[in-house]
Amino acid sequence: MSHIWTVAPVALVTLAALAPPHRPRPVASVGFWLGYLVNEFPFFAFCWLVASTLLALGNERIGSPAGLAVLALAVLTACGLALIMWRGLLAGPVVARALSRELGLDGLNGSSVGRAGYRRVPARAVLWPLPLRARDVQRVANVSYGPAGRRNRLDLYRHRSRSAGAPVLIHFHGGHFRMGGKSREARTLFYRLARKGWVCISADYRVRRAGRFPASQVDAKRAIAWVRQHAGEYGADPSLLVVAGGSAGAHLASMAALTANDPVFQPGFEDADTSVSAAVCLYGFYGSRDLAGPLPSSPHAHVRRDAPPFFVAHGDNDTFIPATSAESFVDALCGVSMNPVVYARLPGAQHSFDLLDSVRFQYVIDGIEAFTAWVRGRRDPPSDAQHTAASPRNRAIPAEAPRTGGLRTELAS
Repeated sequence: MSHIWTVAPVALVTLAALAPPHRPRPVASVGFWLGYLVNEFPFFAFCWLVASTLLALGNERIGSPAGLAVLALAVLTACGLALIMWRGLLAGPVVARALSRELGLDGLNGSSVGRAGYRRVPARAVLWPLPLRARDVQRVANVSYGPAGRRNRLDLYRHRSRSAGAPVLIHFHGGHFRMGGKSREARTLFYRLARKGWVCISADYRVRRAGRFPASQVDAKRAIAWVRQHAGEYGADPSLLVVAGGSAGAHLASMAALTANDPVFQPGFEDADTSVSAAVCLYGFYGSRDLAGPLPSSPHAHVRRDAPPFFVAHGDNDTFIPATSAESFVDALCGVSMNPVVYARLPGAQHSFDLLDSVRFQYVIDGIEAFTAWVRGRRDPPSDAQHTAASPRNRAIPAEAPRTGGLRTELAS
């Protein structure tokens, strides 16, 4: 019966990953932390469970009712872990279909990937998905971009060749506007893009009391203005500038993309160019931050006809921000914007799925690469006539692609 002490904890975290509680909030937080690692890293738990079960079969008497019950629990848990692994793989075709439907792309990462969206992911993403530094990428840490001390600092990632003319990605971290830091999320994205010739910037911003709206939004705008002014010193060309973020950072990124050059959010640097080429929003918060204030603090209030292209990804198992929140924002944006809005609803994904270099996040990065390559290759914005005739938003949606309230939603079939 000693085997129960191995099976029971794995069964608990597997259940938390498969069916996390969403309410009340304290229970949801516990469920998130219980299931997060196994949701992004199920292979290790699967191997551990199988090895311990085989060892128990060789050393213990399994024929008793209690032993058979433990064995049955081990088998059910192994099936649950296999399902978690499968859901991670589904991110590939889900993101590929979203890109195909909205942009007409036939793959995730160039012509080498078919529409099915599968490709070989690095073995490390399966066996040990901890983000590792790329030797050919230089990180320039703690560069000041504003007057708010350590909360106005950024890290810059660039290829060691330091070639000129690199496009720029600016990322804002999550943390409920109360915590977080620039060295935590999306590091795999930074290293991947920097190796492909991008300059990636991860910026801190004011949080808690000091970051009350619109202070942290001003910081995001200030970071964009800093890049416009200083990008050339680091070999970057800000004519292609993408903003990105996760959770609270997605709120900042989407607001920045939708309020380009708005002097209300640029006190003291009203004349700075804060326009962006595109936005990438992962597991984002899109609600209001200040219901009583004079300024609209939700991205919904700022959707506009000339909004830049958006790439939005959200997990359908997110315990902190439900996928319906992202879908509501995407629906509002699709109803107004002349530019594409790519939305991928990721099967089984939790909040903060970009903390690890997992199989799921590898596929999401493939999608971001394909999306930004499309943005980079654009020539002229579409005219009204071109938009009406050619936009996937106005094409018939295949029956196998479900929709939610008029939204182009990517679900695993």
